[in-house]
Amino acid sequence: MPLVKLGRLRGKSRVRNWVSETRLGPEHIIMPYFVREGRNVNEPIPSMPGLSRLSVENLLPDIRKARGIKSVLLFGIPKAKDESGTTAYKKNGVIQKAIKAVKAEFGDLIVITDVCLCAYTTHGHCGIVKKNTGDAVDTDATLKTLTKIAVSHAEAGADFVAPSAMMDGEVKAIREALDKKGFKNTGILAYSAKYASAFYGPFRDVAGSMPRFGDRKAYQMDYRNSNEAMREIAQDIEEGADIVMVKPALSSLDIIYRAKQKFDVPLCAYNVSGEYSMIKNLANGDKTREKNLILEVLTSIKRSGADFIVTYFGKEVLKWL
Repeated sequence: MPLVKLGRLRGKSRVRNWVSETRLGPEHIIMPYFVREGRNVNEPIPSMPGLSRLSVENLLPDIRKARGIKSVLLFGIPKAKDESGTTAYKKNGVIQKAIKAVKAEFGDLIVITDVCLCAYTTHGHCGIVKKNTGDAVDTDATLKTLTKIAVSHAEAGADFVAPSAMMDGEVKAIREALDKKGFKNTGILAYSAKYASAFYGPFRDVAGSMPRFGDRKAYQMDYRNSNEAMREIAQDIEEGADIVMVKPALSSLDIIYRAKQKFDVPLCAYNVSGEYSMIKNLANGDKTREKNLILEVLTSIKRSGADFIVTYFGKEVLKWL
């Protein structure tokens, strides 16, 4: 019986690369952008060093620098907010303008848009809040608004809309609205298993979407539950989701793995803002350590089963790949 020496497959870098089981490529990376309404805006984000809020004319050159980029996820930051988030579906809104500009210059780039209300409402919740009920969300009213947002993004040229409000029935409502308006080829990337997580803190600072009262635990998932995640994903697939997402990624690797084993649909994972900030803090300016941390984390997410990864490290990763 010959002696098995697994070290033979690890001894040389060219052999390690040749036999590696998990491959991370540019096609697997989705780069998120925060698009602020206004002119010549380039605001560094203190809680997310290296990133900025960008107005449309500054967004375009930033995308140009991201050589090899295949897809982007756009988040809007409007000037005006109200209780119902009406600026989210204006034809000349910040995201609608951004979609048109990006598609005009980068026709082959896959443009995905976040469909939610938190950044557009004065109260910071992901839906329309019932009056005199604390933080109870009016699901029916919210679904009507989310469909308006999704349709307005499709009209502007989005390839995929990404409903992230975690409202029951949102995928079905959006799919029906898109089909009715003739956007049968506009896809849905659903935030299917989105946990109520402390890792979203920096994002909420950036988008100004911290709830003014209450929290989001009544509609986002309880992180103690995994079977519920499978039910949420199954429901979104049944309602018409083309791609499903698990969020946040690092604390949900078991959910990503289970979802990939159970469902035969493309699976996305979101390497969220808090995870980005943790790596930045741990690296503490050491670029070699930062690179090693980023690649280890993203590879672990890919290894767990994710087909795509939304990550704020997208531009750096694209350079290395």
